[in-house]
Amino acid sequence: MNRLRASWHKHWYAWAFVAPVVIVLAVLVFYPLVQGIWQSFTNLTEANQAQEICVKTLGGTEDCSPNPNQAQFVGLQNYADLLTGRVGEFWHQLAITLIWTAACVFFHYTLGLGLAILLHREMRGRAIYRVLLILPWAVPAFVSAFAWKFIFDRDAGIVNALITGLGGQAVDFFDTVPKALAACIIVNVWLGVPFMMVALLGGLQAIPGELYEAAEMDGATGWQRFLNVTIPGLRPVSNSVILLGTIWTFNMFPIIFLVSRGGPAGGTEILVTGAFRAAFEGIRNYGFAAAYGVVILSILVLYSLVYRRVLRNQGEVW
Repeated sequence: MNRLRASWHKHWYAWAFVAPVVIVLAVLVFYPLVQGIWQSFTNLTEANQAQEICVKTLGGTEDCSPNPNQAQFVGLQNYADLLTGRVGEFWHQLAITLIWTAACVFFHYTLGLGLAILLHREMRGRAIYRVLLILPWAVPAFVSAFAWKFIFDRDAGIVNALITGLGGQAVDFFDTVPKALAACIIVNVWLGVPFMMVALLGGLQAIPGELYEAAEMDGATGWQRFLNVTIPGLRPVSNSVILLGTIWTFNMFPIIFLVSRGGPAGGTEILVTGAFRAAFEGIRNYGFAAAYGVVILSILVLYSLVYRRVLRNQGEVW
């Protein structure tokens, strides 16, 4: 207590600057998080969320009485229902989520790295190319989702117009799970590559040019310079953007929900869309949806811890 009081007297201005941020985080992040964790242990639904049931009388007043079906604590029941598959399709959604995340992050990074290397070189109109390649990142995700949904449309889409114009037959991109998932991955890659490109371009500009000159004087080929100078020089940036890209893609709700709508027959549902449907469709099961959210958070926290440990074992300071 004495140390805290001494710190306050010595650094009161720092506490004053930090306090508004802490208050905002507490209201917007920490309180909803604690509330969601608590709700995951209850059977809270749309039908039993009210503490009282009020009925208007003939005189215009309200007669309120306790709700006999009010939500109750059920322990780990929601988690058991979720993980055993008694309710929902958790394991199928988890598999689709992992495939979706791995494919998107792989193409985000590889295409972003290729574009960053191209834009790092001296060329005419480089500033214009940078602006054009960043545009997909500036467009709201739901707008891009609607646009790509129209592009992949079977009857009026641009892709099928080109196919039929070349003498082929129109393709329904959403009648099978592989095609629907591939379409969603294409949309998300288009949205995510600009972020990777910008971040990796900044990393390329931070690599000293003397390293390339020394490698060239030693007779290293372009491929050898890429493997032994570029990739190690980008490792700090790559570690961060891959982690962020994984978390963002894992929770990328609008693309799946708006492009494939989770179809066909729920085949492309991921965990976050499953949580949404549990909370806002049918009998709105808020407790079950909260359990979804806690499981998703736990998976991402575990992944981050393992990722950090792997980097530390490799000698990375992160």
